[in-house]
Amino acid sequence: MPPKTIGLIAHPGKPGVANLVNTIAQEFGHFSISILVENETAKIAGRRSDGTIAEIANKSELLVVLGGDGTILNVAGQLGNAIKPIFGINVGSLGFLTCSNSSAYREAVECIGNGLISFSKRTLLAATVSNSTGPGAKLIGLNDAVLSRGEISRLIRLRARVNGEPLTEFNADGLIVATPTGSTAYSLAAGGPILAPESGVFVITPICPHVLTNRSIIVGEDSVIEIGVTEPDFPVYLSVDGRQSIRLEKGADLTIRKADQVLPLAVMPDVSFFSVVRQKLKWSGSNL
Repeated sequence: MPPKTIGLIAHPGKPGVANLVNTIAQEFGHFSISILVENETAKIAGRRSDGTIAEIANKSELLVVLGGDGTILNVAGQLGNAIKPIFGINVGSLGFLTCSNSSAYREAVECIGNGLISFSKRTLLAATVSNSTGPGAKLIGLNDAVLSRGEISRLIRLRARVNGEPLTEFNADGLIVATPTGSTAYSLAAGGPILAPESGVFVITPICPHVLTNRSIIVGEDSVIEIGVTEPDFPVYLSVDGRQSIRLEKGADLTIRKADQVLPLAVMPDVSFFSVVRQKLKWSGSNL
């Protein structure tokens, strides 16, 4: 069934995105689909504003996001408990989370309007920091939770446990805990494996480990991952999905587990995760 109401959100800094917003809104009009335009998107496109990302998500059946993977992560981070399906139209180079390029917007609109899209249910992670004052706010991420050393060029020590059992103490520039969706982002750049979206796992990847035997390890998505800051003299920072970093106090503990919600990410007909991987990574296979 096609959606009756769509929320339209765009990255305001992308070239040509204002014209694309108006063109797509007009195309959806052919299907009698109501369009709600997010505040910043409305400003650049000269349209009526219908509210913040969270507000239009509450009133929409589907969110159409114009931008790149970072734009989708930003939108997902502002949804709170109002998790809605996301259809990404990439403005720029091919992304892993977007499912259509801006040049193919008409095909994307037709697929949505005719109810032909399907959804990949993406695991979200929940990260909670605990310190001397008790547990803090729960941060929800689609891609990853990253612990890093900040601006000081010095290794940090991070004690890791899985389901209450000691794993190891990582002596590295940092540590990444990624979902399958996030395995193609920072974790991949740090040498981690690519995970299919339905893998049902998390991957723990050290960043530039000092000990060569420290390598990525894959754990089940129902695992509880605990990371303790053991270096007393230098700051450690936490960032979830690239959002604003939080400084962790001495003795702070980070707990990461699977979130209660999942994010339905739109998939175009006849487009698979592996076809996106082949295209993104330019895997062409053997010529022999």
